[in-house]
Amino acid sequence: MKVFSAGVGFTRVGDHWTKSLVDLAEEAAVKSLKSSGITVPDFIIVGNMFSAVSSRQEHLGALIADTLGLSGTPAYKVEGACASGGVALNAANALVKSGEADSVLVVGVEKMRDIEPGEVARALSMAENAEYTQFLGASFVSLNAMLTRLYLEKYSVSLESLAAFPVLAHRNATTADHAQFRKTITPQDVAKSLPVSDPVRVLDCAPVGDGAAATVLVGENILPDCKSPVAELVSSSVATNRFSFYEREDMVDFSATRKACQNAIEKAGLTLSDIDFVELHDAFSVVVALALESMGFSERGHAAVDGTSGDFDLEGKLPIGTFGGLKGRGHPVGATGVYQFCEAYLQLTGQAKLNQVQDPKIGLTHNMGGIDTTTAVHLLRRMDD
Repeated sequence: MKVFSAGVGFTRVGDHWTKSLVDLAEEAAVKSLKSSGITVPDFIIVGNMFSAVSSRQEHLGALIADTLGLSGTPAYKVEGACASGGVALNAANALVKSGEADSVLVVGVEKMRDIEPGEVARALSMAENAEYTQFLGASFVSLNAMLTRLYLEKYSVSLESLAAFPVLAHRNATTADHAQFRKTITPQDVAKSLPVSDPVRVLDCAPVGDGAAATVLVGENILPDCKSPVAELVSSSVATNRFSFYEREDMVDFSATRKACQNAIEKAGLTLSDIDFVELHDAFSVVVALALESMGFSERGHAAVDGTSGDFDLEGKLPIGTFGGLKGRGHPVGATGVYQFCEAYLQLTGQAKLNQVQDPKIGLTHNMGGIDTTTAVHLLRRMDD
């Protein structure tokens, strides 16, 4: 059974003080259902990381189903840290591909701005082994700072060169209507931004924000019922790594990213050269470099050089983060994987407006939980007439 994305919907990422977690999920879901023409999906799957912390709310599947007037529909939440959205898509794909469902509504949602920064940091640290890292006071940012230093030293890369990635993300975000930060920055801005955990600076980090994104996945037998253009979900893969990156044989090798990418490409019968753009999990500048290198798009230690040369620009050989990525569009953690998927859909259906990549046929989305602890990769294909 082939699987297709039949419509998408999302909110702008930012500070939604007057909207609840459920309000955001409802807004994205209604847009997606209206776009697709599917009024009653067979299943609802919700991607979310820490609603219990931010909103004191769990049981999101049934709650969102009830809010949408779809009580009775099977619904549940899945969680994979910041990869929760990608994992939700993987589960939905399996339901449709197996024939268990003809249509699945996937909603990714996160409310992060209603809690204090310290609480956000503690919530994000749940992506790591709490028994060790939280007990010792190691934040998620500090762990990525250690990863950054290891990368810089192993490959003799300059910290300044990594600034190419947040600069590119912000440039793409300036023309994305749903982006949190529609403002350009320079390498000098990155260098002068305040340190968060040396050597990571503020502008190396994806921001905190609220948001929701949704898509409806359908099987080929109900394509005639769909109102909007569709994109085929040709492959979906999830892989895991040793849980704590400091216990891995090679701490700067993203093996889950590599495995998920290889599996997705092999299942689709494609090669890396077939990929026209990548929606990358750029939570930190170093993560961009390591993800690109682990998937094989850049040689080890050379991603920043490729980024500086323009290879990853919207007009480059392999555009990445075409709507600003996590850094520019924003990173409402449980929703990020679904935002990426929706953005790939817009590219492949020619609806990306000023962010449109030229003539894309295949897009890849890369969504990561923890430090490459859980990684979801999806491949989408344009439907040619």
